[in-house]
Amino acid sequence: MNLVDSCGWLEYFADEPNAAFFAPAIEDKVQQIVPSICLYEVYKRILQQRSERDALRAVAIMQQGRVIDLDARITLSAVLNGMISVIDMANSVIYTVAQIHQAKLWTQDAHFKGLAGVRYAQKQT
Repeated sequence: MNLVDSCGWLEYFADEPNAAFFAPAIEDKVQQIVPSICLYEVYKRILQQRSERDALRAVAIMQQGRVIDLDARITLSAVLNGMISVIDMANSVIYTVAQIHQAKLWTQDAHFKGLAGVRYAQKQT
């Protein structure tokens, strides 16, 4: 299973330098899980930067994977992960979803660097 962090989706949709790093995980819909919080973050950012049409198109693509809704188990586990790893709420939810579903977490967010199960690529500028 693969989980692409919100920053990875945004990198891919904008065809930024690390888009190729994220492409295998994004394009393999069978092995893809998408936390609902990633839908929120990607929709919001694209809506701010482009248009509602582009934002809706992006989340429609994301929803081709298996969307994982935030539930009590994920919420409570995310609190513990956030305290241990000192990551914010959204990132701890994303990391927790990856752990629960035994998925590789693909990201360029340095907060995840070095955590178990993370495929990290440094952000290219």
